Amino acid sequence: MGCDGGTIPTRDELVRLKKKPEKKDRDAELGAKWKHCAITQEPLQQPIVACELGRLYNKESVLEMLLDKSKFECAQSFDHIRGLKDIKELQLTDNPSYTSKADVGDSYVDRQSSPYICSVTGLEMNGRYKFCFLLGCGCAFSERAMKEVKSEVCHKCGRTFERDDVIILNGTDEEVEALRSRIEARRQRAKMEKKAKRKHKLEAAEGQAGSSKHTKSDTTTATKQTTSKSTNGKADGDKTKVEDEMTKLMRRQIQKDPKASAVYKSLFTTSEAALNQPKPHWITHNPQYY
Repeated sequence: MGCDGGTIPTRDELVRLKKKPEKKDRDAELGAKWKHCAITQEPLQQPIVACELGRLYNKESVLEMLLDKSKFECAQSFDHIRGLKDIKELQLTDNPSYTSKADVGDSYVDRQSSPYICSVTGLEMNGRYKFCFLLGCGCAFSERAMKEVKSEVCHKCGRTFERDDVIILNGTDEEVEALRSRIEARRQRAKMEKKAKRKHKLEAAEGQAGSSKHTKSDTTTATKQTTSKSTNGKADGDKTKVEDEMTKLMRRQIQKDPKASAVYKSLFTTSEAALNQPKPHWITHNPQYY
């Protein structure tokens, strides 16, 4: 069973084997997650922000995506970022031994060093160690520091926090799903708190309106009582009628007063000159008649 020239084929040449799946370069994968923005894949630059799922972004790229999502093809995978309230600016600790300069020669050797470290343990933030940050203050630490120093106070700024506020950076798929469920629970809790505040405000406003109505009713009843006392039980309409009758009587008495002059009596409509004066009718109207 030879070929041309008397060569004998091997099994690899005759049998087609299944291709093994290509393995991802771990260093390249870590560098893409921990040194580049999750939206634009550009190198991370200050200010660096993180979402509630633990992904790292440049703040500038997040603002561009919020302004116009049509520019980014992957905008659908970041629907959980609805505004600036859904991201947190990270308070990172600089690595004093980090240098971005190339080694001796023209080539650059990536030594997997990170520009940021944990302020408690000194571990580099390069993906080889788990890191997390706090939603309240944005301080980032290694998971080892959170386990070794068990406290409900931030190790860097001294602010208190809860365990639900600890967000793992660039976690596994299972950790991301757990964080997603926590986001939904947190948003539902915020909605319930808003509804409770609105209900409390409405109840307070209704209480104030009720008290003002009671005071108004009290004042109206008091004024009615005073008017009834002053008029001896008569209504306001009766009072005005009585006043009109009194004025008419006074004018009639002026016409009968012998001491009053004729000129003074002519000023009133009850005088003889005013009564004998012709009145205007509906056909013609003379303005000199009144």
